[in-house]
Amino acid sequence: MNSVYFIGAGGIGMSAIARYYIKQGKFVAGYDKTPSKLTDQLIKEGMHIHFEDNVNLIPEECRNAKDTLVVYTPAIPETHTELQYFTQNGFDIQKRAQVLGTLTKEHKGLCVAGTHGKTTTSTMCAHIMHNSHLDCNAFLGGISKNYGTNYILADKSDYVVIEADEFDRSFHWLRPWMSVITSSDPDHLDIYGTKEAYLESFRHYTTLIQPGGALIIHVGLEMKANVAEGVKTYTYGVEEGDFHAENVKIENGEITFDFISPVENVRNIRLGQPIPINIDNGIGAMAMAQLNGCTADELRHGMETYKGVDRRFDFALRTDKHVVISDYAHHPKEIYQSAKSLKQVYSNRTITAIFQPHLYTRTRDFYKDFAAALSQLDEVILCDIYPAREQPIPGVTSQLIYDCLAPGVKKQMIKKDEVLEFIRTHDTDVLVILGAGDLDNYVPEITKIIEKR
Repeated sequence: MNSVYFIGAGGIGMSAIARYYIKQGKFVAGYDKTPSKLTDQLIKEGMHIHFEDNVNLIPEECRNAKDTLVVYTPAIPETHTELQYFTQNGFDIQKRAQVLGTLTKEHKGLCVAGTHGKTTTSTMCAHIMHNSHLDCNAFLGGISKNYGTNYILADKSDYVVIEADEFDRSFHWLRPWMSVITSSDPDHLDIYGTKEAYLESFRHYTTLIQPGGALIIHVGLEMKANVAEGVKTYTYGVEEGDFHAENVKIENGEITFDFISPVENVRNIRLGQPIPINIDNGIGAMAMAQLNGCTADELRHGMETYKGVDRRFDFALRTDKHVVISDYAHHPKEIYQSAKSLKQVYSNRTITAIFQPHLYTRTRDFYKDFAAALSQLDEVILCDIYPAREQPIPGVTSQLIYDCLAPGVKKQMIKKDEVLEFIRTHDTDVLVILGAGDLDNYVPEITKIIEKR
């Protein structure tokens, strides 16, 4: 196989695999619906990308079925012309998760699954491992601010850190050596149908961990693990679990704590990205890194030098007068944790959230939970739902969330294209842009407007 073609090349997970094959010296090409910063960067790195579903634009190097692997994202519809071309002409066509599954069979896969927290936890673990004597490859679900990419390449390491995505049951292709499970709050019910089916999917995932390896599961999860014989199971959490924190100190913009572990306790862990939720994420990341041989000094260094992930509690502006944060949180539990962290860090300041709900089905299923989570904040500005892969559902709008916000919360509904005008005409103290849609594209301009005040 000398050529790899990606359908949905600009997706965050797809682009990491594309980069892997570029590094391997393969001819790498693909299609995506729209240009983005990520596709621009991939083109600079040597990938051939076009933005029209047109078979004639597929490079000649990718037209030999015996010599080309086709990788596609589940978000691509079966009616996609290029996908149909490859299907009808006998190409080897694999989902992104299948490719990652192959890598977990060839290397020691350190996988992080969960409804939320998996991007930060996997990126933390990868950063610790990459800066240790072990090193690692990594395929991440977000852009690491330490590396400016979602992919880490190691020439000799046998470890590969992978974010295990439950969407479309993709993580069932993996064969982890070890896995952290951060959470199992029901999501993607448009795929799974019921909460029980969602939890069963996680249970099945735990059966795929290889004997000799380990499962590190967050305390208090509703899902039930079912690991194979020879797989050790550990628990973790902030206050309890086999791995947990003690002596937590949150003061003067810094967070330190002691890492309590059945392997070796590590004193005075300092968070490079001092956000309360990262205590939890950091414990899961350090647990997996430590079980694979990272030393106490390597854990301390990794956590202190970790800079975060784009759009995960990502500070765009931080001054005494104004704060602007971009956060990918798009599930009620994620927003709850984000809001909780904000209230802890900025207990004496006014917090405004601009939230763009992601998916009609998720809004329909969880609008009351969204409202409860957002109601922790002082002011909530709601935008229209970002549809992503979905068609509108009658009666499902942001109004459902708006109507359930708690009394006393200052609230307003605006269109996405009214956001910048809102920023120009309303002063904010601590502003957080929430959601997995495209509202993040406005953050640079929002920051410029606020900086000029």
